[in-house]
Amino acid sequence: MDHEAPAGSITSTLGHLALGLTLLAFGLGTTKVVDGVTVADAVSIATYVGGIGLFVLGIVAFRDQDAFTGTAFAGLGAFWFTWASGADSKFSTNAAGLFLLLFGLLALSLAAGAAGAGPIRQGSYALLFVSLVLLAIADFATNDGLAKAGGWVAAVAGAVSWYGATAGLANWPTAIPRRAAGRGVTAAG
Repeated sequence: MDHEAPAGSITSTLGHLALGLTLLAFGLGTTKVVDGVTVADAVSIATYVGGIGLFVLGIVAFRDQDAFTGTAFAGLGAFWFTWASGADSKFSTNAAGLFLLLFGLLALSLAAGAAGAGPIRQGSYALLFVSLVLLAIADFATNDGLAKAGGWVAAVAGAVSWYGATAGLANWPTAIPRRAAGRGVTAAG
């Protein structure tokens, strides 16, 4: 199985671990798949790991002249810190939906910008985008089913981000094997 380039810098690896863990906690809390665990239980992880941790890693990446990673982690750190800070506040569902939709646009920009970083990185940002859009629509429509779907997509995004970072540390495969053109195709007689 092919291997992509390693996960990148220590900053990138640690940041994607933090993003993965935060998304897993947020997503699983949103789905309520674990008895007694809700999205409110993800606030501490979102504040410290996703918010402060990612923001600091973003600043370090900027210092290291890595504009994409700096933008990704500082922007996502701001998202998680703001989300966690407002978790106990009473906002209208439309305001909450707009917040998620706006940060969904950040995730879309990151997915587009990660095109050269491989399918794992690009996939985690694309799944984050889909999750935030689903959660935004769920807030606008007050639809618990869409919120649960958005939570599952967030959990998958977290697992993908976690796997990508862990794969870089453990030298696991991250590239999807491809067949050579014309191989494996036979003419029916």
